[in-house]
Amino acid sequence: MSDSAALRVGVIGAGGRMGRTACAAVASADDLDLTVAVDPAAAGSRISGVTVVGAMADLLDAGVDVAVDFSVADASRANLPVLAAAGVHAVVGTTGLDADDLSALRQAFTSSNCLVVPNFAIGAVLMQRFAEMAAPWFDTAEIIEFHHDGKVDAPSGTALATAERMAAASADWAEDPTEREVLPGARGGAGPADIRIHAVRMRGMVAHQEVVLGTTGQTLVIRHDTIDRVSFMPGVLLAVRNVAGLSGLTVGLDGLLGL
Repeated sequence: MSDSAALRVGVIGAGGRMGRTACAAVASADDLDLTVAVDPAAAGSRISGVTVVGAMADLLDAGVDVAVDFSVADASRANLPVLAAAGVHAVVGTTGLDADDLSALRQAFTSSNCLVVPNFAIGAVLMQRFAEMAAPWFDTAEIIEFHHDGKVDAPSGTALATAERMAAASADWAEDPTEREVLPGARGGAGPADIRIHAVRMRGMVAHQEVVLGTTGQTLVIRHDTIDRVSFMPGVLLAVRNVAGLSGLTVGLDGLLGL
């Protein structure tokens, strides 16, 4: 157990792969205290020295300062308003939350803060920023994202966010010259500014993304590879330590990185 001055942290979805990794990271940090772990499917088991509980009420009873949510979207939609009403700060790594969800969270979190992070890998955040910077200097661009075969949504939130940032940085993109798709979907999905996004789901992968930009006589490839889930933990800990200093709803780690 950490010093009494340490932030008291609860992890929701503790039984999943990311949840377990987050529990281990919090438990090993000297300035954080893994106070409670919540997962109905893993209740009663031990994770990082903590017995997993099954109900959100147990998390609130534990008096946590920050809750880290690595559950699924439907669970987050139910859990996050509870945290907001209790004045508990939330760090959210759940995928599948849409614009309506973010709007609801913005309304809910008035006495505490909520930081929704599409990707906790600091290298991935930098990749998006580099792609945004490069966008005005190129005429064409495509995004290819690769994930493990357990990821249920496609394309990834990171890929969509990357395309949105590139589209906002430049409106001058060449039209897709394709006139006939021999196989429907072969050109991928048309994202913001019609930037094509291709999603690969494959065993043996964790999370990877390439942004390929092209203009006359040159191409630029920006790639980030996550080869182990521990790569997300520096971003998770950064979020946990700093969410109390934010205001209301924040999306992404960019501000905490000074980007």
